Amino acid sequence: MLKFKTAILLGVLLILGSNALQAATLPGLPATTTAATPPAHPEPLVQGGLLGAISSSIDQVQGKLDLNEDLLDAWRLRADRAADEVDLLVNHPSARSSWSVAGDFLLLSGVWIGTFALLWLLGGMLVTHLCRHRLLLARERGQALLGYVLPYTIPALISLPLTLYVSHFLPVSAGRALALCFAYATSSGIFAASLVLSLVVLFNAGHKRRAVQIILQHSPRPLFLIGFLVALSDALTSPQIGRQLGGNLTSSIAVFTGLAATITFGILVLRMRRPVAHLIRILPLAQRLSQPAVRETLRIFSGLWHWPILLMVLVSVINLIGIGDDNQKVLRCALFTTILLIATVFLSTMLHHLFRSRSETTIRRSSAYKERFLSLSHALLRIVMAIVFIDVLGRIWGVSLFEFAVSNAVGRAISDSLSRIGLIFLVTWMVWVVLDTAIQEALKPPVNKRSARQPSTRVKTILPLLRNAIKIILVVICAITTMANLGINVAPFLAGAGVVGLAIGFGSQQLVQDVITGLFIIIEDTLSIGDWVVLDSGHAGTVEGLTIRTLRLRDGKGFVHSVPFGQIKAVTNQSRQFAYAFFSVQFTYDTDVDKAIELIREAGHSITDDPFLKYNLQGPLDVFGVDKMDLNGVVLTAQFRTVSGGQYAVSRAFNQRLKKLVDNSPWVHFAQTYPQQVLLARRSEVKEEGAVVDHSSVLLPDQPRTQ
Repeated sequence: MLKFKTAILLGVLLILGSNALQAATLPGLPATTTAATPPAHPEPLVQGGLLGAISSSIDQVQGKLDLNEDLLDAWRLRADRAADEVDLLVNHPSARSSWSVAGDFLLLSGVWIGTFALLWLLGGMLVTHLCRHRLLLARERGQALLGYVLPYTIPALISLPLTLYVSHFLPVSAGRALALCFAYATSSGIFAASLVLSLVVLFNAGHKRRAVQIILQHSPRPLFLIGFLVALSDALTSPQIGRQLGGNLTSSIAVFTGLAATITFGILVLRMRRPVAHLIRILPLAQRLSQPAVRETLRIFSGLWHWPILLMVLVSVINLIGIGDDNQKVLRCALFTTILLIATVFLSTMLHHLFRSRSETTIRRSSAYKERFLSLSHALLRIVMAIVFIDVLGRIWGVSLFEFAVSNAVGRAISDSLSRIGLIFLVTWMVWVVLDTAIQEALKPPVNKRSARQPSTRVKTILPLLRNAIKIILVVICAITTMANLGINVAPFLAGAGVVGLAIGFGSQQLVQDVITGLFIIIEDTLSIGDWVVLDSGHAGTVEGLTIRTLRLRDGKGFVHSVPFGQIKAVTNQSRQFAYAFFSVQFTYDTDVDKAIELIREAGHSITDDPFLKYNLQGPLDVFGVDKMDLNGVVLTAQFRTVSGGQYAVSRAFNQRLKKLVDNSPWVHFAQTYPQQVLLARRSEVKEEGAVVDHSSVLLPDQPRTQ
């Protein structure tokens, strides 16, 4: 929608500006110069790119400007002739009486009013009946659209041809001509108002409701008046009406009605500028969040949309005041422009709804590539629609952009530059769509975790950096080529960028070292986001982020450390593939080793059977047996192979379970550090006779006990 509206704005400014320059010339006077014959040799293309071509065209237009100094005299002469025609119309004897002429006017007016009233009643009844249907009960916009089309638009279209048909049975008279004029003007006013209001109703959704209500409340009468006056001015310029009432009289009245319509239109635009701006800048929440640039551009455009229309109003006023044979064509051009604009906006809205429904279906049934290319096709189709709109609008106002681009040297230069720039943007856009979609798909977690793997931490680390690098490269290349096609010499920029880059390279060696080291660390997959690492500098923590120069760690206390890559010499990564939960337990010499190993295995089995801890294991418990013996006791070792990061939970759970098992066993004792004396807890000893002897405490001697 952004590209479409921007193209419309540029086209309107170009066409209306050209028309204003033509209006400033002296109309009605014979041309002082004849059309120039085509040169024997083709004109050379304008050098200097798009800016040079535009500058040359402005110089050519400025040499053709002229001012009409006889405007007041021409209007004075027209007023005198119009007065003579009024006097002749009033005092000239006629074969028919004034009552018969008035009867013709009243008869045709009654036919139009009766037909329109009957169709209006039938349309209202039909709307009431259709709105009760189940398909329209919950569709507010559909009911409102039918409320304008059936009672107003269709009756206005049917009553006018019926009135024209009845007029063929009446003799030619001034009353018949005036009745046809008013019937045509009234039908056009009703049709224009209902058509515009039907288009406005389509936006009645979400946060746009208040703006739509304001427009529907304050614009129907001005819209009818504008359509009525424009159609009346157009009807009065017809030759048949001119022969009946007088050419100067009808042309003068047509000018004043046209001026009234133009001024009313300008006032309506000024009054409705804020509600229309609200309709332009309000977007769905998802689009506002995903496309901030579009949101900001529409916000700016919403504050400027009325200026091109006011410029068209000013050009129309200038052309209407001017004296000439073709000055009445301005109102027709303005009317056709309004119809073209309404039809284009209607088609664009329908196209938007069509592609949005197709996009939702594509999201559910197809891949992301088809979704992105569908959006790209939608944007290209809107651009083509905007180009067609501009060309048709130019032909309405007498300017053919196609002929200007083909037959004129300046036009060829401008069209060639714009074509190359458009091709550059299109290729850059398509490349970015393909690469960005591939990166987003690689980073997207799978919907079904059983059938697809999660993206690795290396992918999550490298791809965002690669995406930013691709974006910068494409923007730089597109900017340089666009500047070259605009006629700007990019060689100094490239040379300056090279010198600046060389100076930065020499002046920031540490920065370059950080960047290169970080690049190799990322490529070699030394660490990734989410890994727990220990650096040789003493920093340890979870990797939270990687930039092109620094590593960001969050330690166990929650503090964040930013370490430049150049300061990293060695990295201990504790979060790769698997880890070992290693256990080293020391027992006294009087401990039954077999019983101790049995308790260790029992604690391992309890870990394996735990529903929460078993997912951290990658194998059973490996008991290595007696690892060493020293003055303090016997050391037994064992280990679990766990997932990365799961060794800590497994170690804590194993220590807790083994401690409880040893406390309840009379044959296994934990050793103490030699030669410290420690009071052991109360324990029951079993003698050979089977009697139990309780001791409140046992003093551990300086020497190990033997059995």
